Amino acid sequence: MEQAGSEGRRWKTTVIVSTSLQNHEVAYLLSNQQHRIRYSECVEAGSVIFPLSGVAFMIIDTMEFSDMREEAGVFEKIEKFLHVHRNSFLLLVASLYGEKEWKVLSTIQQRFLGSSLRILPVHNSTEITRSMTTIAQVTSKPSIDSVRDRISLARAHIIDQSPMWEVLRKMQFDCE
Repeated sequence: MEQAGSEGRRWKTTVIVSTSLQNHEVAYLLSNQQHRIRYSECVEAGSVIFPLSGVAFMIIDTMEFSDMREEAGVFEKIEKFLHVHRNSFLLLVASLYGEKEWKVLSTIQQRFLGSSLRILPVHNSTEITRSMTTIAQVTSKPSIDSVRDRISLARAHIIDQSPMWEVLRKMQFDCE
């Protein structure tokens, strides 16, 4: 079960990781953060899924776009991933984003324009892990409820403390 993080406890959850990432640094970092890792051959290669948060991530290196023949296969892989996962993120990895990498990003954006795919450029495994866990945590049920409650309290506080509301109350009493 997911736990909303507090100062003393880290947030942890179950994560389904593609077996293709079993020896990847991302799997090691997630495990190091005390997440329960479940490896699966049934998910698309390069995928990481946070089932209790309802988000899925696909990790793709810009180097996979070095050949036009490979590019078509990568696009098919992304399309399949998009059809399976409604709330999906593509983590596009490049150690340095130069002209070629930005062109790859632009090509992907144009290809999937209008879809629900969100693309995050990342540089290393630490950024990948941080991005995934941050998104998964804020979209988890306990966090969403907590944020909604805090927004309601802040809104009520603003309304109660607003000088404009005081002026409006006085105007209403003057009219009666």
